[in-house]
Amino acid sequence: MFKSMRVTALAAALMAATSITAVAEVVYHRGNTADPETLDQHKTSTTYEAHILRDLYEGLVAYGADGQIIPGVASEWKVSDDGKTYTFMLRDDAKWSNGDPVVAGDFVFSLQRIMNPETGAKYANVLYPILNAEKVNKGEAKPEELGVKALDDHTLEIALESPTPYFIDLLGHQTGLPVHPASVEKFGSDFVKAENIVTNGAFTLAEFVPNAHVKAVKNPHFHDADQVKIDTVFFYPTEDRGAALRRFQAGELHTNNDAPTEQVAFMRENLGDQFHVAPYLGTYYYALNHEDEVLKNPDVRQALSMAIDREFLADEIWGSTMVAGYSFVPPGIGNYGEPAYADYKDMSQIDREEKAIELLTNAGFGPDNPVELTINYNTSENHKNTAVAIADMWKPLGVNVKLINTDTKTHYAMLRDRQDFDVARAGWIGDYSDPQNFLFMVESDNDGFNYARYNNPEYDALMDEAAVTVDLEKRADILKKAEELFMRDLPFIPMMYYGSMNLVSDKMAGFEDNLLNIHPSRWMSISE
Repeated sequence: MFKSMRVTALAAALMAATSITAVAEVVYHRGNTADPETLDQHKTSTTYEAHILRDLYEGLVAYGADGQIIPGVASEWKVSDDGKTYTFMLRDDAKWSNGDPVVAGDFVFSLQRIMNPETGAKYANVLYPILNAEKVNKGEAKPEELGVKALDDHTLEIALESPTPYFIDLLGHQTGLPVHPASVEKFGSDFVKAENIVTNGAFTLAEFVPNAHVKAVKNPHFHDADQVKIDTVFFYPTEDRGAALRRFQAGELHTNNDAPTEQVAFMRENLGDQFHVAPYLGTYYYALNHEDEVLKNPDVRQALSMAIDREFLADEIWGSTMVAGYSFVPPGIGNYGEPAYADYKDMSQIDREEKAIELLTNAGFGPDNPVELTINYNTSENHKNTAVAIADMWKPLGVNVKLINTDTKTHYAMLRDRQDFDVARAGWIGDYSDPQNFLFMVESDNDGFNYARYNNPEYDALMDEAAVTVDLEKRADILKKAEELFMRDLPFIPMMYYGSMNLVSDKMAGFEDNLLNIHPSRWMSISE
């Protein structure tokens, strides 16, 4: 009797301990700038969507904690001697979250889907290096003619139009993430809903509550699930950086992928190592509408650019978390050299302003005949302060500015849908370290990112020539000529090179600063 009671008590204790362990899930509260416009990887276009999608899906390649490319679904790959054929060997243990195996045919389906013009993928042209991709995307060839085929369930072959030195890096982009074919065929565009979605990454979608959170939970079928320390990730839209900082200080957020620049000094003093500032492969710019009656004048565009005091913006408005930028392609990028800087880069700000006034006067504008412009920007104190400062810098030129702010989703939808605007704030973060990833944005047929509606056949011809040039030095020279045209015509006014700012709790482990500012939750752990 006594022995039986003791065994029962021991069993109860063990059950209680097991229950405690079971409920002690590890939850990661992650600030993530804004609500996603979409969770369809073939229709996405922003970094904050990419952060979520990289948690939900795994492509042929993936990112390590340091932002470097590592094997993903493909355990290895080989490249033909001419650099035009890539053969990927897929891991045997890759599975979808419903238990289905991930096979080569899934990537064939996915790449054909993103190139199919009926999908309406704004980012499809990133994958134009694939054989026939551009023709398929423009309706000039059938999706089945895309240079992608499954040799068997675990072997995928991708043929390219020409050697592409950044192709493996390109596959790390969210457009290279696969969709689950059966789910897309069954649910159509609704495959992204939590009740329908099937993913193959470290996490799968549990719920998406607009303006509140995206909830992702650990995927037990992920091939490396045993090494994933996070059970649940909540992605919160944190457009209000000041509010995000307060939530971080209160312990409500473990990380946030931006910070209020007006409080940089405070954060450096009070947060110490929890405030991260690191180099970032990106450019902050204003798009100019080339179809606008005033802005179609190149002298007006140059005057507006010259009058901007970039050093003031970077140091005073952005708290030295940005660097003054005089080219669209940021310095230090791979497969290039020095970018094409504006020819007024080394002029004093006073001389620039005088030259800007002269250009506008010659164009017929000034205090007696002012230029009336509207600056559109997405909600953020950082962007607001920048716009206010620029409006003040343009005032001596005889330029009157009206400011309009909207939430991030509405702002970028306005730009992509080609709604009317004068000047609009935007930024570009490199998907891979190559100048093409910046300069392709204003090719005339790039409806998704050519916000300026820039149309220059000479520019397009140079980009086409670079795309088929194998010699990297010759290719760099061609791209440099394209950027020189960019800086002459100014579809965008580049103003600053980004620095990434992150708030990172000292309870977090696995967060590594890197040039792409990519931080998959897969590598994180939390000690409470």
